[in-house]
Amino acid sequence: MTSHSRPQYLRSITIALAMTLMVLASAAAESPADEFKAYSQGSSVTIDHSAWGPLLGTYIDDAHPSGINLFDYAAVSAADRGILDSYLNRLQQVDVAGMDKDEQMAYWINFYNALTIKVILDHYPVDSIKDISLPGSRGGPWKASLVTVKGVDLSLNDIEHGILRPIWGDPRIHYAVNCASIGCPNLASKPYTGENLDTMLNDAARSYVNHPRGVERDGRRLKLSSIYNWYKEDFGNKDELKAHLLQYADPKTAEDIRGASGSFKYDYDWDLNETK
Repeated sequence: MTSHSRPQYLRSITIALAMTLMVLASAAAESPADEFKAYSQGSSVTIDHSAWGPLLGTYIDDAHPSGINLFDYAAVSAADRGILDSYLNRLQQVDVAGMDKDEQMAYWINFYNALTIKVILDHYPVDSIKDISLPGSRGGPWKASLVTVKGVDLSLNDIEHGILRPIWGDPRIHYAVNCASIGCPNLASKPYTGENLDTMLNDAARSYVNHPRGVERDGRRLKLSSIYNWYKEDFGNKDELKAHLLQYADPKTAEDIRGASGSFKYDYDWDLNETK
């Protein structure tokens, strides 16, 4: 490279780098987390989830011998589908910034779960949510824009990975949002609210950690849900993950966790969590 061409080359590199940084900054500015991180500390505003509760209570079998909450998609009536649609429409009109953070978190969890149920019902019968392909989203519906809040088009991924995880940074989120699969933590049989949020998150964590699809001793090693592998950044390294699991483990599960050695195995069942 000649001495005359070097300055031009450096200028080109500088311009390209600046343009790249501008694109990245623009993308970051458009993140759903930036749009929805505002909240009203001490707000008494609550969201009416009274339509969602009866749907959960009617169609979830939360006493199944498997310990997995199963949903009776085939039994959902046309009237109840209409109630679900109305509920989702009302959630899209909510002034999210007018709530405190607990009420907001409960709102987004319920929104995600209700929207997932609607996606399954709209495509039922289906063997797995991964069999559903929507415009802009293959191998599952998670990337497709499905709702609009505050003028922002949102997908299921936007709600979970663009809002809930970055704003709250709470690994218990993974026990609350439900992907309509056997391997997923249970779909709660009642709505989350700001008031019951912490209790329900802890209950959901204990339920999953102490079920074989969450944590299971397999010989000398632990077999864990693939959730713990997919979201290592939320659960931490091996020792941090063990410490997290021990917070919610019953005595038998705790013994298995402490006594296991070697690397973890991971597994996940994508079959639909439907009542057979």
